[in-house]
Amino acid sequence: MLTEITIQEYYQTKESWPLIDVRSPGEFEKGHIPGAINIPLFSNEERAHVGTVYKQRSKEKALELGYVYVTPKLQWFLDEARKHAPDGQAIVHCWRGGMRSQSFAQHLRDNGFQQVLTIVGGYKSYRRFLLGAMSQSCQLQIIGGYTGSGKTHVIEQLMAGGHQAIDLEGLANHKGSAFGAIGQKQQPTSEQFENNLFEQWRRFDRDQPIWLEDESCNIGKVNLPLALFQKMRQSTVFFLNIPREKRAELLAREYAFEDVGPLQMAVQRISKRLGGLVTQQCLDFLEQRQFYEVALLTLHYYDKTYLKGLSFRDQEKVRIIEGSDTDAEHNTLLLLNAAKECLIP
Repeated sequence: MLTEITIQEYYQTKESWPLIDVRSPGEFEKGHIPGAINIPLFSNEERAHVGTVYKQRSKEKALELGYVYVTPKLQWFLDEARKHAPDGQAIVHCWRGGMRSQSFAQHLRDNGFQQVLTIVGGYKSYRRFLLGAMSQSCQLQIIGGYTGSGKTHVIEQLMAGGHQAIDLEGLANHKGSAFGAIGQKQQPTSEQFENNLFEQWRRFDRDQPIWLEDESCNIGKVNLPLALFQKMRQSTVFFLNIPREKRAELLAREYAFEDVGPLQMAVQRISKRLGGLVTQQCLDFLEQRQFYEVALLTLHYYDKTYLKGLSFRDQEKVRIIEGSDTDAEHNTLLLLNAAKECLIP
């Protein structure tokens, strides 16, 4: 008989075991437990066909069709599982911990695997566990500042110094503006973003400060978990006030790409907000590779947008930190000192 474990037990005692996700490739791509291996019982098309037969005919007919699809792949299942679990120990899950994971796990047990566990409730229970954990109270510290202040670099400094911090934009593969996708990898789905975020979040002590960069409810096409976003909006913001010229210098360094085509397209996407004259000036400067001038012009728009968003916050929870430049190491010290002062009664 197969042994079941909860998702909590998996993280407590079995996280080092190979985790096999037998859902279809499409399900896996939409969202999966970080570190899981996808050995799909059905292809996307096969799963859709089985589901249609289940709805339109019967469970029995769907099972018959499932066996037709699965039988030729039985040896492949074993070969793939042994690649990732050579010691004969594995944990298997599907969407709800039902027939797919049970049948796959039993197949492994019947063919030489010593220990095969399944997760109660499957991936669905993992998602409930994740969302519940993200809803729990915690001590958030939010790093604010106009575009180009180097907030991400400060997050990196905090992490390097052993502080609890998460680079949300790094996880989202997007820098959070009309220019944010340039030079980045494809964004994950919102669901997978949450899963990757939780992979770091679950290791934190929620009684100690957790540093995040100030964000809107979405980063590019990725949405922040609602419960987390609401907590971020209620938390203290440590606002790095860096001169615009220094911020433009940083942006010019980071966006000085050889191919200015993506930058031109980004400028055109915000042309209505920039105005016709400024848009044309930006496009002309890009042709001349004058990135600093482009940054200065666009910052006028972004500064107004950020300031408007900041005005909706509780002003008693906004701490202004005056900085002279974008030096991340120095600004991290300013930030930590400001946070300590907030703790002094």
